Amino acid sequence: MEKQKLVNSTAKSSSHWQVMALTKEILAGLFFLMGVFLIFIFVLTLGGNKGLAQPRFAVVVLYDNVGGLMEGAPVRLAGVNVGTVGRINFLDTQVAGRRVKVTLDILEQYREQLDKNLRFGIKTEGILGEKLVEIDVLAEEPRADLGQPILGENLIDVQDLAEVFARAAESFTTTADQLSQIDIVGLTKVMEDTSQSLLITSRGVNAIMEELQEMTRKTKRLLDRIEQKVIEGNLFKVF
Repeated sequence: MEKQKLVNSTAKSSSHWQVMALTKEILAGLFFLMGVFLIFIFVLTLGGNKGLAQPRFAVVVLYDNVGGLMEGAPVRLAGVNVGTVGRINFLDTQVAGRRVKVTLDILEQYREQLDKNLRFGIKTEGILGEKLVEIDVLAEEPRADLGQPILGENLIDVQDLAEVFARAAESFTTTADQLSQIDIVGLTKVMEDTSQSLLITSRGVNAIMEELQEMTRKTKRLLDRIEQKVIEGNLFKVF
Protein backbone atom coordinates (compact mmCIF):
# COMPACT_ATOMS: atom_id res chain seq x y z
CA MET A 1 0.00 0.00 0.00
CA GLU A 2 2.72 2.36 0.92
CA LYS A 3 4.55 1.36 -2.23
CA GLN A 4 1.50 2.24 -4.29
CA LYS A 5 1.26 5.64 -2.62
CA LEU A 6 4.92 6.27 -3.35
CA VAL A 7 4.38 5.41 -7.01
CA ASN A 8 1.37 7.71 -7.24
CA SER A 9 3.26 10.53 -5.56
CA THR A 10 6.17 10.10 -7.96
CA ALA A 11 3.80 10.13 -10.95
CA LYS A 12 2.11 13.28 -9.72
CA SER A 13 5.47 14.97 -9.16
CA SER A 14 6.66 13.99 -12.64
CA SER A 15 3.43 15.27 -14.20
CA HIS A 16 3.82 18.54 -12.29
CA TRP A 17 7.34 19.04 -13.58
CA GLN A 18 6.22 18.27 -17.12
CA VAL A 19 3.50 20.91 -16.87
CA MET A 20 5.99 23.47 -15.52
CA ALA A 21 8.47 22.67 -18.30
CA LEU A 22 5.75 23.03 -20.92
CA THR A 23 4.66 26.32 -19.39
CA LYS A 24 8.25 27.60 -19.51
CA GLU A 25 8.56 26.59 -23.15
CA ILE A 26 5.31 28.36 -24.00
CA LEU A 27 6.41 31.49 -22.16
CA ALA A 28 9.81 31.39 -23.88
CA GLY A 29 8.10 31.07 -27.24
CA LEU A 30 5.83 34.01 -26.47
CA PHE A 31 8.78 36.14 -25.41
CA PHE A 32 10.62 35.14 -28.59
CA LEU A 33 7.67 36.07 -30.78
CA MET A 34 7.25 39.34 -28.88
CA GLY A 35 10.95 40.15 -29.40
CA VAL A 36 10.69 39.42 -33.12
CA PHE A 37 7.61 41.62 -33.33
CA LEU A 38 9.35 44.49 -31.51
CA ILE A 39 12.42 44.17 -33.75
CA PHE A 40 10.15 44.23 -36.80
CA ILE A 41 8.41 47.40 -35.55
CA PHE A 42 11.79 48.99 -34.77
CA VAL A 43 13.12 48.19 -38.24
CA LEU A 44 10.01 49.61 -39.87
CA THR A 45 10.20 52.78 -37.77
CA LEU A 46 13.91 53.24 -38.38
CA GLY A 47 13.51 52.49 -42.07
CA GLY A 48 10.73 55.03 -42.33
CA ASN A 49 12.84 57.69 -40.64
CA LYS A 50 15.86 56.88 -42.84
CA GLY A 51 13.80 56.69 -46.00
CA LEU A 52 14.49 52.97 -46.50
CA ALA A 53 10.86 52.22 -47.16
CA GLN A 54 10.26 55.23 -49.40
CA PRO A 55 10.28 55.00 -53.20
CA ARG A 56 13.47 56.02 -54.96
CA PHE A 57 14.80 56.66 -58.44
CA ALA A 58 18.32 56.13 -59.78
CA VAL A 59 20.65 58.83 -61.09
CA VAL A 60 23.89 57.76 -62.80
CA VAL A 61 26.90 60.07 -62.41
CA LEU A 62 30.25 59.49 -64.12
CA TYR A 63 33.53 60.36 -62.42
CA ASP A 64 37.19 60.09 -63.26
CA ASN A 65 38.15 59.47 -59.61
CA VAL A 66 35.81 59.02 -56.65
CA GLY A 67 38.60 59.39 -54.08
CA GLY A 68 37.43 56.66 -51.70
CA LEU A 69 33.67 57.23 -51.97
CA MET A 70 31.86 54.20 -50.51
CA GLU A 71 28.51 52.61 -51.25
CA GLY A 72 25.94 53.80 -48.73
CA ALA A 73 27.50 57.27 -48.46
CA PRO A 74 24.96 60.10 -48.18
CA VAL A 75 23.87 62.29 -51.08
CA ARG A 76 23.08 65.86 -50.06
CA LEU A 77 21.36 68.83 -51.62
CA ALA A 78 21.73 72.15 -49.75
CA GLY A 79 22.77 70.18 -46.67
CA VAL A 80 19.73 67.87 -46.77
CA ASN A 81 20.17 64.12 -47.22
CA VAL A 82 18.21 63.30 -50.36
CA GLY A 83 19.55 59.79 -50.98
CA THR A 84 22.50 57.44 -50.76
CA VAL A 85 25.21 56.04 -53.02
CA GLY A 86 23.83 52.76 -54.36
CA ARG A 87 26.54 51.20 -56.53
CA ILE A 88 30.02 52.07 -57.75
CA ASN A 89 31.28 50.32 -60.89
CA PHE A 90 33.95 50.73 -63.54
CA LEU A 91 32.90 51.57 -67.09
CA ASP A 92 33.89 49.26 -69.92
CA THR A 93 34.93 52.28 -71.98
CA GLN A 94 35.66 55.80 -70.82
CA VAL A 95 33.09 58.53 -71.41
CA ALA A 96 34.48 62.08 -71.64
CA GLY A 97 37.48 60.99 -69.62
CA ARG A 98 35.30 59.40 -66.91
CA ARG A 99 35.80 55.74 -66.07
CA VAL A 100 33.77 55.20 -62.87
CA LYS A 101 29.97 54.95 -62.78
CA VAL A 102 28.25 55.91 -59.53
CA THR A 103 24.55 55.10 -59.16
CA LEU A 104 22.73 57.36 -56.73
CA ASP A 105 19.49 56.23 -55.09
CA ILE A 106 17.50 59.46 -54.72
CA LEU A 107 14.27 59.68 -52.74
CA GLU A 108 11.31 60.22 -55.04
CA GLN A 109 10.02 63.10 -52.91
CA TYR A 110 13.01 65.22 -53.98
CA ARG A 111 12.61 64.74 -57.74
CA GLU A 112 11.11 68.21 -58.20
CA GLN A 113 14.06 69.86 -56.39
CA LEU A 114 16.43 68.12 -58.83
CA ASP A 115 14.61 69.36 -61.92
CA LYS A 116 17.27 72.04 -62.44
CA ASN A 117 20.78 72.47 -63.74
CA LEU A 118 22.85 70.45 -61.31
CA ARG A 119 26.47 69.80 -60.46
CA PHE A 120 27.44 66.56 -58.75
CA GLY A 121 30.65 66.83 -56.77
CA ILE A 122 32.38 64.67 -54.18
CA LYS A 123 33.02 66.34 -50.84
CA THR A 124 35.17 65.36 -47.87
CA GLU A 125 33.58 65.71 -44.44
CA GLY A 126 34.67 65.12 -40.88
CA ILE A 127 38.02 64.48 -39.22
CA LEU A 128 38.32 61.03 -40.77
CA GLY A 129 37.69 62.39 -44.26
CA GLU A 130 34.44 60.62 -45.06
CA LYS A 131 33.31 61.15 -48.64
CA LEU A 132 29.80 62.11 -49.75
CA VAL A 133 28.12 63.35 -52.92
CA GLU A 134 27.19 67.04 -52.82
CA ILE A 135 24.61 68.33 -55.33
CA ASP A 136 24.79 72.02 -56.23
CA VAL A 137 22.01 73.83 -58.09
CA LEU A 138 23.35 76.14 -60.81
CA ALA A 139 21.56 79.31 -61.81
CA GLU A 140 21.92 78.93 -65.56
CA GLU A 141 20.07 76.54 -67.84
CA PRO A 142 19.71 73.85 -69.12
CA ARG A 143 18.08 71.42 -66.75
CA ALA A 144 19.80 68.15 -66.01
CA ASP A 145 18.41 65.06 -67.77
CA LEU A 146 18.28 62.65 -64.83
CA GLY A 147 17.45 59.78 -67.17
CA GLN A 148 20.88 59.98 -68.81
CA PRO A 149 24.37 59.62 -67.25
CA ILE A 150 25.60 62.94 -65.88
CA LEU A 151 29.23 64.02 -65.90
CA GLY A 152 30.29 64.63 -62.32
CA GLU A 153 32.84 67.16 -61.14
CA ASN A 154 36.29 65.62 -60.87
CA LEU A 155 37.53 65.32 -57.32
CA ILE A 156 40.44 67.57 -56.37
CA ASP A 157 43.31 65.25 -55.58
CA VAL A 158 44.96 66.08 -52.25
CA GLN A 159 48.25 64.71 -53.56
CA ASP A 160 48.10 67.09 -56.51
CA LEU A 161 47.49 69.97 -54.12
CA ALA A 162 50.45 68.84 -52.03
CA GLU A 163 52.66 68.84 -55.11
CA VAL A 164 51.49 72.35 -56.04
CA PHE A 165 52.23 73.60 -52.54
CA ALA A 166 55.61 71.86 -52.61
CA ARG A 167 56.52 73.56 -55.90
CA ALA A 168 55.35 76.92 -54.53
CA ALA A 169 57.44 76.43 -51.39
CA GLU A 170 60.45 75.51 -53.52
CA SER A 171 59.95 78.64 -55.62
CA PHE A 172 59.75 80.80 -52.48
CA THR A 173 62.90 79.17 -51.14
CA THR A 174 64.76 79.88 -54.39
CA THR A 175 63.62 83.50 -54.33
CA ALA A 176 64.73 83.83 -50.72
CA ASP A 177 68.14 82.36 -51.60
CA GLN A 178 68.51 84.80 -54.48
CA LEU A 179 67.60 87.70 -52.21
CA SER A 180 70.07 86.52 -49.60
CA GLN A 181 72.85 86.57 -52.19
CA ILE A 182 72.35 90.29 -52.90
CA ASP A 183 75.08 92.52 -51.43
CA ILE A 184 72.96 94.49 -48.98
CA VAL A 185 75.86 96.81 -48.06
CA GLY A 186 76.61 97.56 -51.70
CA LEU A 187 72.94 98.08 -52.44
CA THR A 188 72.69 100.45 -49.47
CA LYS A 189 75.73 102.42 -50.74
CA VAL A 190 74.22 102.71 -54.21
CA MET A 191 70.93 103.89 -52.77
CA GLU A 192 72.75 106.43 -50.59
CA ASP A 193 74.71 107.79 -53.57
CA THR A 194 71.52 107.93 -55.57
CA SER A 195 69.73 109.85 -52.83
CA GLN A 196 72.65 112.32 -52.62
CA SER A 197 72.52 112.85 -56.39
CA LEU A 198 68.79 113.41 -56.20
CA LEU A 199 69.28 115.89 -53.37
CA ILE A 200 71.88 117.86 -55.36
CA THR A 201 69.66 117.83 -58.43
CA SER A 202 66.73 119.01 -56.34
CA ARG A 203 68.78 121.91 -55.00
CA GLY A 204 69.85 122.88 -58.54
CA VAL A 205 66.26 122.79 -59.69
CA ASN A 206 65.24 124.98 -56.75
CA ALA A 207 67.95 127.52 -57.65
CA ILE A 208 66.79 127.61 -61.27
CA MET A 209 63.20 128.06 -60.14
CA GLU A 210 64.21 130.97 -57.90
CA GLU A 211 66.07 132.64 -60.81
CA LEU A 212 63.04 132.16 -63.05
CA GLN A 213 60.81 133.69 -60.40
CA GLU A 214 63.17 136.70 -60.10
CA MET A 215 63.21 137.16 -63.89
CA THR A 216 59.41 136.92 -63.89
CA ARG A 217 59.15 139.66 -61.25
CA LYS A 218 61.53 141.96 -63.20
CA THR A 219 59.67 141.34 -66.43
CA LYS A 220 56.39 142.11 -64.71
CA ARG A 221 57.73 145.41 -63.32
CA LEU A 222 58.99 146.40 -66.80
CA LEU A 223 55.64 145.58 -68.38
CA ASP A 224 53.85 147.56 -65.67
CA ARG A 225 56.00 150.64 -66.41
CA ILE A 226 55.39 150.33 -70.15
CA GLU A 227 51.65 149.99 -69.53
CA GLN A 228 51.73 153.10 -67.33
CA LYS A 229 53.57 155.11 -70.03
CA VAL A 230 51.03 153.98 -72.63
CA ILE A 231 48.21 155.14 -70.40
CA GLU A 232 49.85 158.50 -69.79
CA GLY A 233 50.61 158.92 -73.52
CA ASN A 234 54.34 159.66 -73.13
CA LEU A 235 55.75 156.26 -73.98
CA PHE A 236 58.07 157.74 -76.66
CA LYS A 237 59.03 160.94 -74.85
CA VAL A 238 62.56 161.40 -73.74
CA PHE A 239 62.96 161.79 -70.02
